[in-house]
Amino acid sequence: MSSQAINRPLILLVLTLLYVGSAASDNVDILAAKFQRQASQQGTTQWSVSVTLKNNDTGWDHYADEWRIVDIDGHVLGNRVLLHPHIDEQPFTRSTNGILVPDNITTVFIEAHDKIDGWMKSRLTVNLDLTDDGHLEIINQ
Repeated sequence: MSSQAINRPLILLVLTLLYVGSAASDNVDILAAKFQRQASQQGTTQWSVSVTLKNNDTGWDHYADEWRIVDIDGHVLGNRVLLHPHIDEQPFTRSTNGILVPDNITTVFIEAHDKIDGWMKSRLTVNLDLTDDGHLEIINQ
C-alpha cells in the first residue's frame, strides 16, 4: 500500500474533525433577557436591558465578549461589551442602560459574540408589544 493511499484517509479524518470542532464551538447560548422601560420621549423609548448568556469560556483567548440588540434590518440599537471571561460563572447575566428604540420598531433581536467564532447565527427575538407595565422578560426555549 502506498503512503499516499494511507495519508488520504488520515487527511479526510483530520478535515472532518476540524469541521465538526468548528461547528461545535458555535456555543454562546442566549438564555434570557429582561427589558425595563426607563423613559419615552419624541418617538423613542429608552430601555434598561439584562441578558443571560451561557458559553464554554476557556480563558482570555476564548470567551463570550459581547451582546447587542439589533432591529430587523441589522442596525445596532445598543450593545454590552464583556471585558473578561466567565469561566466559573455560567450562566451569567449582564445589563446595560439607555438602549434607545424608535417607537415604530416593535421587534428587536439579541445577538451574542464570541472572541473566536464571531457573531452567533442564533438570536433571541423580542416582541416589545408584549411589554406589561414597562416590563418584559423573555426565556429562550
